Amino acid sequence: MNDPESPTLSPEAVALACADGQRLQGHFFAARGEAAAAPVLISPATGVRQQFYWRFADWLAAQGHPTLVFDYRGIGLSLDGRLADSRARLVDWGRLDQGAALQWLLVRTGAAQAVLVGHSAGAQMMGLLPNHDRIARVVGVAASTGWFGGMRLGFSLKARLALRLLVPLGTRLKGYAPTAWLGLGENLPAQVGLQWGQWCAAGGYATNAVRAGQAADFHAQVRAPIVVLHAQDDDIATPATVRDLLRTLPASPRATLHVRPADHGLRGIGHLDWFRQSHRALWPLLRRAVLGEIALEAP
Repeated sequence: MNDPESPTLSPEAVALACADGQRLQGHFFAARGEAAAAPVLISPATGVRQQFYWRFADWLAAQGHPTLVFDYRGIGLSLDGRLADSRARLVDWGRLDQGAALQWLLVRTGAAQAVLVGHSAGAQMMGLLPNHDRIARVVGVAASTGWFGGMRLGFSLKARLALRLLVPLGTRLKGYAPTAWLGLGENLPAQVGLQWGQWCAAGGYATNAVRAGQAADFHAQVRAPIVVLHAQDDDIATPATVRDLLRTLPASPRATLHVRPADHGLRGIGHLDWFRQSHRALWPLLRRAVLGEIALEAP
């Protein structure tokens, strides 16, 4: 399956086994060059296929970082059968899928820990990972809780309409969440789309899975440093929604970088463009965070 961001790359296709028997599809980019660096797990945003990150993953590999990127269950290469038949839940993406991908990368590289580069939802579910102690640091790109109450009013109203009304209605009609029709990335399994809206409405994101009794709670135990980078023109990862995420990880040292596009010669960044080839001017900043070169504050 081709993606305009990664038309010529050919990383190693790998299968990832989750604790519940679900198998996921990922791609591994072996490190190149003489300098060995920490392995990196790239966890995608909701509704974004892994190929979107391949250019960035290949760039990291060229800097010496063995890098894995994958699709969550029910999306992209990890979708088995018809989307309407998928029973995947958003909580499973954090509780099972990320943990399996992390474990595979550590076994493959022989490393004790890896760096998690999480795009949006990819950095929002740390508190659900049983093996969170194997993460050296978190680089949260456009990461927040997506809490409607922390967005500017106009965008919040549109997000509520889409995720709390149109997605549930579309799910009843089609058997899956028709998020592509709404401009919200790939279509999603029904329960993923419904939980997405519920968690964004309530705030606290993955803590809602804990309150619902769907997952063990590791939020207070997570001690991996977290650096959150969010753009000035991002309507989703705002200062308020970023703070809402960081409050769920009370023991993690943290830093927040509010990035102005103009400072990097760019007209805009928004929520998605960090990983595009056209925005590779941002990649050295992301690697500084991967290397732990961003000053942190105590939790």
